Amino acid sequence: MTEQRRVPFNDLARGMTRDRDALLDATAAVVDSGYAVLGAQHAAFERELAAYLRAGDAVGVANGTDALELAIKAVMPQGRSVVLTAGNAGAYTSTATVRAGYTPRYADVDPQTLCLTVATVSDALTDAVGVVVVTHLYGYLGDAAALRTLCDERGVALVEDCAQAIGAVRPDGHASTFGHAGTFSFYPTKNLGAIGDGGAVVPASPEIAARVRQLRQYGWDGKYNAALTGGTNSRLDELQAAFLRIRLPLVDGFNQRRRDIIARYRDATTGLDPELLTVLPADGVEHAAHLAIARSSRRDNVRAQLAGAGIPTDIHFPLPDWEQPAFARFAPQQDLPSTTTACVEILSLPLFPELTDGEVETVSAAIRSLT
Repeated sequence: MTEQRRVPFNDLARGMTRDRDALLDATAAVVDSGYAVLGAQHAAFERELAAYLRAGDAVGVANGTDALELAIKAVMPQGRSVVLTAGNAGAYTSTATVRAGYTPRYADVDPQTLCLTVATVSDALTDAVGVVVVTHLYGYLGDAAALRTLCDERGVALVEDCAQAIGAVRPDGHASTFGHAGTFSFYPTKNLGAIGDGGAVVPASPEIAARVRQLRQYGWDGKYNAALTGGTNSRLDELQAAFLRIRLPLVDGFNQRRRDIIARYRDATTGLDPELLTVLPADGVEHAAHLAIARSSRRDNVRAQLAGAGIPTDIHFPLPDWEQPAFARFAPQQDLPSTTTACVEILSLPLFPELTDGEVETVSAAIRSLT
């Protein structure tokens, strides 16, 4: 008999129900406008996203993977061909890199934050590396300013993958404003989610913005005249732009709710053997708390106990990029121990802003009962 889940891992219907009237009004406005792409909603969302991030510009695109691909193409220095990134972030950067015509290579991650740092990147930079993509994994914004300084010293462009980190901010800027370009995904489960796919590139200069805008529409420099190699069709549609405009003002409040839930899960581990379960912290506004991540040296056993208590879990992400067949040819020659260890230890607990306090307590009680 299948276990009945008492707590959902995620429930998008709750957010859509909450926003229903505003979403329907936005739908009507788009239908009445007669614009499906690159209309007033799209232009307004680009302006509002840039203002929220305190950035100079934002460029809407069709999805987060396209955003990565277009950003990499727009900033890759001439004569370079390698993108250096982390291998524990779901292979999205590897996918975008190969689609862009370049070669992915991997640096290890910090054992605590599971993100790239200056210390992990420095020795992995070679003369072939043209772009470093740092993923602000699980919502954590690390010292991106230091990474930018390192990249500038080495003639390398820095792209921030902020798909999980919208709203993460440090005193010197928001996630996406430290690199030569930042990218976002608005997949429905993200902290700022559309009702479908969507993405954006946040460029560091008007020149990069112009290249991304040209690349997202076939490389045209005028209608039906493809002048820039590598162009594609990647536009954020009017409906998704309208929906995102409704939800953008809610991000900061929802991020705080996410942090509060993770704090309660961490409190529930008090007295537990850290090898059994450790919930990673998501303290402070530098963490957008996209996922509630835990580590366990007994992961399968812990997941089974939680499932028996009606608590679903997931793994973000179970395989390093190079252990996936599509990217096996890019496997590193050296061991990357923090990356490989994380992939066999991490698990994700239920986390979304609409979780009730009672549901959070149900998860917490199940954590306290682990043996």
